[in-house]
Amino acid sequence: RSLNRGVSAARNCGIRQSCGHYLALLDSDDLWLPDKIERQMDFFLKNQEARICQTEETWVRRGVRVNPRQKHRKYSGYIFPHCLPLCIVSPSAVMIKRELLSQVGLFDEQLPACEDYDLWLRIAAHHPIFLLEEPLIIKRGGHEDQLSRTVLFLDRYRIQSLCKLLQKEELSSTQRQQVLTELREKARIFCNGCRKRGKIAEAEQVDRMVTAVTDRPER
Repeated sequence: RSLNRGVSAARNCGIRQSCGHYLALLDSDDLWLPDKIERQMDFFLKNQEARICQTEETWVRRGVRVNPRQKHRKYSGYIFPHCLPLCIVSPSAVMIKRELLSQVGLFDEQLPACEDYDLWLRIAAHHPIFLLEEPLIIKRGGHEDQLSRTVLFLDRYRIQSLCKLLQKEELSSTQRQQVLTELREKARIFCNGCRKRGKIAEAEQVDRMVTAVTDRPER
């Protein structure tokens, strides 16, 4: 019996086993519309410089269509600043050239959550992520078997991703400042939330992690 090592390991295994020049992901709760792949392949053929694109999506929660909030709005092009607050790239909506993943790396298997946020940030820091403004996937949620993820829980791993970005990526001065601003605000909210819940050790751990990267001089 194989060990379940999480969604990142599963995605990475599928990517490594595949052999095409283009890769598309589909999460178990989501649906592709019939012409999703065709529309994205047509986009790549017409835009040879593009290396990754995503589509718009229709949200369904507990069987009812809902409208995404403004903070979930998708953008096209160099979207790095828009990617910092939360994940606005949907794995099921993406098509990506294999060469780009070979360059930036795969999903981080050490992250139990926000692994997609982490990958899209690494890409958006250096490459445009294009948007097809057609809802070509159905993004479903609200099922009982889905993990309950609070904002506080997710921000713990967003903070970790931002720290890693500062440590490992070659960022412009503007990008670095954008990351630092977002990181400090997330850390402030997270640590305050932990202290209110009596999780002092976790707050101190995150505070030390953030201090270690924010006090480093710019490369």
